[in-house]
Amino acid sequence: MRICVIGGANVDITATSGHAFQIGDSNPGTVQVSWGGVGRNIAHNLVLLGDDVELITIFGGGLFGPVIEASCRESGMHTSHSEIAHEGTNSFFVSINNVDGELVGGVADMNATEGMTPQWLSARLETINGADAVVADANSSAEALAFLIDNCVRPLFLDAVSVAKARRIRAAVRLSVRKAFFALKCNAQEQRELAGLEEAVIQRKYISLGAEGLRVEEEGRVYAFPALPCIVRSVTGGGDALLAGIVHAGPGASVEESARWGLACARCAVESPDAVSHKIKHLKI
Repeated sequence: MRICVIGGANVDITATSGHAFQIGDSNPGTVQVSWGGVGRNIAHNLVLLGDDVELITIFGGGLFGPVIEASCRESGMHTSHSEIAHEGTNSFFVSINNVDGELVGGVADMNATEGMTPQWLSARLETINGADAVVADANSSAEALAFLIDNCVRPLFLDAVSVAKARRIRAAVRLSVRKAFFALKCNAQEQRELAGLEEAVIQRKYISLGAEGLRVEEEGRVYAFPALPCIVRSVTGGGDALLAGIVHAGPGASVEESARWGLACARCAVESPDAVSHKIKHLKI
């Protein structure tokens, strides 16, 4: 399947405490630097699953931008419609995990994606609509997301990313004329932020509940799927893998089939210290 992913690509700096994290103190632990970003991670997972993936993003300026872009191409993504920003723009995510791999907190500096305006996306619309499915994360502005809602003719999957960025989806729906798209993926906190979004027509909502599994809402029905048994090493990238599995199943997949793929991919991710696990490549559902 040909999939277009629009979103962030950045440097991930992940610090994991060696013991129960103490707020306001220096905690011994490990620090890992890797390439990440919600959009990039989703795209990487989809490539590993065997899909033909176009990543549309603006890489940060300075030293890291060209290196991340090259790594994306080496991973198998198409990046010819992406850009590298000028010096001074950033794409970084710094996260702190507790000893059990659960996120304590993080800071995202993604100002490079501010260049992904409706006009910028319009120049790439033919490529976007040439895909079988389109994924966009909420690192883009509300205006850019509204443009996609109104102009994307393929099934559009939106990822809320975080509580703060989920508000961009709410704003995008208000700005949109069409106010309808195929699927929304969020976690429980993001879902609460988006509660009352009645003006939007969303065919499916995928709500990640962490260790409690996945809830899917479609046409007034609610489906609940338990999380697969696993040993958590890091939750970073788990949500990205979940959505990648859902998208890989295809817009025509049943709720049950998309959930199976999503949960299987999420398990691979959280059992790995890396945001993207290459074990996903060998998944059989």
